[in-house]
Amino acid sequence: MDISLEQTLATLHTAVATELLDRIRSGDAKPADMSNAIKFLKDNHIDAMPVQGSPLDGLLDALPFNSESLQDSLSH
Repeated sequence: MDISLEQTLATLHTAVATELLDRIRSGDAKPADMSNAIKFLKDNHIDAMPVQGSPLDGLLDALPFNSESLQDSLSH
């Protein structure tokens, strides 16, 4: 790949990530922005494990079902 094209794509990637993050941090993110952020992370193979006390752990605790029973049902 051409170096200038790689630089352009890297700049675009950074700009998209920065814009999504700015919207989320400001509280102005719309549902579509959140969906785009999730897709952006997924498309870039970014995942996370819920560490005790982390925001992701808090999200799991807030779900209206037991996450262990969900894991069990998905594994069958």
